[in-house]
Amino acid sequence: MAGRNYISVIVPLKLDWMPCYRTDLDLPRGSRVYVSFAGRQYVGVVAGMADQVGQDVRIKEIAGPTDLPPVSETELRLWSFVADYYMCTIGEVYKMAYPAGKTVTEETMVRNQAKLQARLEKLRQKLEHARTDATRRRYEEEIRAVQAEIAGQAEDDASRAGLDGPELTEAQKKADDGIVKAFSDKKIALLHGITGSGKTEIYIHEALKTLREGRNVLYLVPEIALSRQLEERLRSIFGERLLTFHSGKTVVQRRNVATSLREGRYIVLGTRSALFLPHHDLGLIIIDEEHDSSYKQDTPAPRYNGRDTAIMLGSICGSNVILGSATPSLESLYNCEAGRYRLVSLAERYYSGGETDVEVIDTIAERRKKGMVGNFSRKLIEHIHTALADGGQVILLRGRRAYSPVVQCDTCGEIPKCPHCNVALSYHKTRERLVCHYCGYTARFDGKCPSCGGNLLPLGAGTQRIEEEAAALFPDARIARLDSDTGSDTSIIKSFAKGETDILIGTQIVTKGFDFEKLTLVAVLQADSLLGQQDFRADEKAMQILEQFRGRCARRGGKGLFVIQAAKSSHPVYEILKGSSGEGFISEQLSERKEFGYPPYSRIINIVLRDDNEKRLDFMARELYREIAPEMDSMGPFSPVVDKVSDQFIRQIRVMLPKDKYLAAKKDRLRTIVANFEKTRTYAGHIILDVDPV
Repeated sequence: MAGRNYISVIVPLKLDWMPCYRTDLDLPRGSRVYVSFAGRQYVGVVAGMADQVGQDVRIKEIAGPTDLPPVSETELRLWSFVADYYMCTIGEVYKMAYPAGKTVTEETMVRNQAKLQARLEKLRQKLEHARTDATRRRYEEEIRAVQAEIAGQAEDDASRAGLDGPELTEAQKKADDGIVKAFSDKKIALLHGITGSGKTEIYIHEALKTLREGRNVLYLVPEIALSRQLEERLRSIFGERLLTFHSGKTVVQRRNVATSLREGRYIVLGTRSALFLPHHDLGLIIIDEEHDSSYKQDTPAPRYNGRDTAIMLGSICGSNVILGSATPSLESLYNCEAGRYRLVSLAERYYSGGETDVEVIDTIAERRKKGMVGNFSRKLIEHIHTALADGGQVILLRGRRAYSPVVQCDTCGEIPKCPHCNVALSYHKTRERLVCHYCGYTARFDGKCPSCGGNLLPLGAGTQRIEEEAAALFPDARIARLDSDTGSDTSIIKSFAKGETDILIGTQIVTKGFDFEKLTLVAVLQADSLLGQQDFRADEKAMQILEQFRGRCARRGGKGLFVIQAAKSSHPVYEILKGSSGEGFISEQLSERKEFGYPPYSRIINIVLRDDNEKRLDFMARELYREIAPEMDSMGPFSPVVDKVSDQFIRQIRVMLPKDKYLAAKKDRLRTIVANFEKTRTYAGHIILDVDPV
């Protein structure tokens, strides 16, 4: 026991200040304690200690210590960075890193461990007093079983991590040497490898080397679906050292991962949330598909980018970092030019051959000469027949799920909209429902207009309609669909990988880093929808999606075909895919960004205001803009494309800050302006700050 101490405690709440408590215990930074706040009890984290507090300040006593493992200094430093950079509170970061469900399961585990320890002690006492050999053997078996239960698993197959990884080709060895050189120069390595070049083999090679050196590995992927396919391959090499962590796992499974990696050697395969595990001795961080916008969390706070947060974690831990992509983000390429990263190129495919031709089909011209059958051009139909006849597989990309994104009355023109959002309802034929893809509202579809009783006809095509048309055109083919309506079904990917499915139809998830041996034809339908976004990154994103999709094809050698059906068939992005210089595209994009002051030459902060009262929202947005505009380059307020979601109207103000030595100070000033506005206008809870939106 020590004298009376005063401690600052992080609680899982949005607070701009840190509550102070008193205790007679000597609690180090990172200890987890029970505290009472606003009439509720929370598990808090000790952030620091103070020797004395003013006599007139009323300080509560902590409710008591916990038996939960402490939060590490690495975690606390990462939380502070995320809260500071992404302009939120450290309590919000803590809530995300240690959600209530995880804390409850940790507490349950601690209680269960205590019960098991007590049982183990009783068994040992009984063993000491056992009179017969049979009784002793029974107690010894029970003791071993309880010890195994306490350990959480029977044995750690650590020897598996000593296996050799895949043999690298000469091109891969050269790229790996470049990565090692970047590490020795204290640089982040950006591995720019064309699709099918074997970046994963290099990741595995470096991960094995790191584990042999006695340090741990974090391997990030942007999507759960990617981790599921990759897990089997990594498991065969790393054995029980491999831990997987993502939102698809149960709370108990995620808690077990967090518990397992507190000690010993490990490699964690996970999505962005894996950054906030209690890492130690982290020697290597791999960020695969670093360009992918799925690394950005949009809601709730913290609205962080997993790629950039991983780089900060690497800095805190002194880890080597590899960014990998066939289509690197302009931000990462700019950082290479600026000398912050080291660009390493891998321009040869792992398997010889593997060339994919690109064919752009003008759907307007095809319709004029009756060359379209529904959403399929006759040319594409012929290509699909040829691919299937040759024993190949086909993937079709359509960027919208449902049967049709809109239905419209053929009499009065009415388009049913969501009553809670300013969007049209999508028609899901398999459920005979109209569905809002923003708030989840559904309504029964009877085909009749609610206004005049006319017929509601589907307009446009989603993945369900494409699947229906494909089944009619290719009746002998085995067809499956992969989108967010079916995405939790892992058997779809497994069946396609085994060759049990001929045609796979899906949304953008099918463009991710899957590896299918028999895939020889990929095609995108209504490709123009990828280019129609109101975003300065629209062309970059479209190029990344299409290039990644092309890369799924002919990965094991042979010849592949990439078909693009588009109305604007002469768009520059399609011309580049057909063979024009990608480097010229990158230079042009960077020049435009520099001219107009967009990232990577600046930082963007979106200020998002939400309110169920539209008139009040417009007034508050204008008033906030008036306070910001004199001090910072800003635009707005304006309505986004979807300006009402879940009965909340939305307005935005965009602030652009130059990347100079005053950036941090200006962000602090912006945060102060917004906080004062919320306080003086009694408008708390309506304003969101989104740093580096994608």
